[in-house]
Amino acid sequence: MEPEGGEHYHKRLIGMLEAIWGEGFLSPGGPDEVARLVAGSDFAGHSVLDIGCGAGGIDIALVRNHGAGYVCGIDVEDTVLCHARGLIAQAGLTERIGCLKVAPGPLPFPPATFDIVFSKDSIIHIPDKRALMAEAYRVLKPGGWFVASDWLIGHDGKPSPEMAAYVLAEGLDFGMASPARYRDAMERAGFEKIAVQSRNAWYRAAAREELARLEGAVGDAAAAVVGRAFVDENIGIWSRMIPVLDTGEHCPTHLKAQKPA
Repeated sequence: MEPEGGEHYHKRLIGMLEAIWGEGFLSPGGPDEVARLVAGSDFAGHSVLDIGCGAGGIDIALVRNHGAGYVCGIDVEDTVLCHARGLIAQAGLTERIGCLKVAPGPLPFPPATFDIVFSKDSIIHIPDKRALMAEAYRVLKPGGWFVASDWLIGHDGKPSPEMAAYVLAEGLDFGMASPARYRDAMERAGFEKIAVQSRNAWYRAAAREELARLEGAVGDAAAAVVGRAFVDENIGIWSRMIPVLDTGEHCPTHLKAQKPA
């Protein structure tokens, strides 16, 4: 899937993913998976940095459903940020959610700014996990939490031909890391209470449901907006993704860790 206008998450892709996952959501599970990710973590009244905020649905859920005091969403592309700002304005939450365009690299915030650093299925686009975790640690207040999910690869070796074909079909700048690499990056940054939980079993089933909807009414409705060829291209991506989910090589995972108080 080639970028349009220099951006990976262009309007057609946003529309396609929203048709599958819900308005404002660019990753699986919608608000229900957000709730599972934040379960056991106290967001109420806290300041949250959302790395890779995407189309805005997640930040709205963090405020509406989980009581976040203020969410600062950051992303690197204008199209998703424009989309997010529109949804946030419609929700009447512009005083509680801000969206900021950033450049790849160090986070543009002073040390100890946020209570929680959050991300959902976006840090796959950041290849240097040690640098990422060091920055998350730096901008967290003492006692703050890193709460994220990401699409991991299940090993540290060379991707299988099937995995390579899937990633190529996605056409996105995936920088997948293994659970061991993530744990190492969190430990090196100084985090404690590290938890790494596979979500592979859940998404193996969910991806099949998504493919069935793409091949049915959801795909037909989306085709009227984004074109039949684009829907068929995404059906091909899902068809390549499911086999590597089945082997465990593609391993969506929840990640949590605390900065010492």
